[in-house]
Amino acid sequence: MSPELIPGAAAPSPSELLKLSFDGPVAHLRLNRPAKRNALNDPLVAAIHTAFINLPAEVRVVVISGEGEHFCAGLDLSELSERSVAEGIAHSRSWHAAFDALQFGRVPVIAVLHGAVVGGGLELASAAHIRVAEASTFYGLPEGQRGLFVGGGGSARVPRLIGASRMTDMMLTGRVFDAEEGQQIGLSHYRVADGAGLDKAMELARKVAANAPLSNFAVMQALPRIAEMPQSQGLFVESLMAAIAQGDEAAKDRMRAFLEGRAGKVAKG
Repeated sequence: MSPELIPGAAAPSPSELLKLSFDGPVAHLRLNRPAKRNALNDPLVAAIHTAFINLPAEVRVVVISGEGEHFCAGLDLSELSERSVAEGIAHSRSWHAAFDALQFGRVPVIAVLHGAVVGGGLELASAAHIRVAEASTFYGLPEGQRGLFVGGGGSARVPRLIGASRMTDMMLTGRVFDAEEGQQIGLSHYRVADGAGLDKAMELARKVAANAPLSNFAVMQALPRIAEMPQSQGLFVESLMAAIAQGDEAAKDRMRAFLEGRAGKVAKG
């Protein structure tokens, strides 16, 4: 029996549930409940929230992955308790706050997916900006078979990746997509061999970290909001964001480097 299930035992500390390490400007967050397939309980969700709102200033990109054989198998049903409607709303909103801190935080986030990316695990992955899926990855939303509804932001995020109709199918029928199918429908951006996900994510993270921070911030914050606006409003916000980004000194340095032939040109691969 794990310590968190023993009556009177001390609960795991946040540092035991979520491992944090650094490689220059890249922070690596690892879900650390492998015996539970990294299922999300309240302390782990709180640890994710805390980590993202307290990132060191020097961090420019976050890579998030899962220890063991799975990224995240969703909500830890063994810790699901009966709640009133008000308590259920508060619980869902705590997940929203944590995943909003990931999606709309200070830096881009790259998720490394393998094994189960199910239920709340898919909700967590969908909040990341880039997703790298290993061959073992499979996706599911089994809430419909369990008398539940997504509560971690899935209804707002997943349809933006694959469409409401496809998400409806997953929830009503329990349909599961494998890594290749997930790549085809838009659940991942990159599909790699088993064991290659972290290396690919770190390669991408170093590229992203080399961008001007304000440019990264604009892509993360402005782009999804513009996509939801009427076109005329979106174009106006685009003009404002473009002017702000171009006025940043780091952007000016990069433009001068390009014009002076000191920066690489766009190339395939």
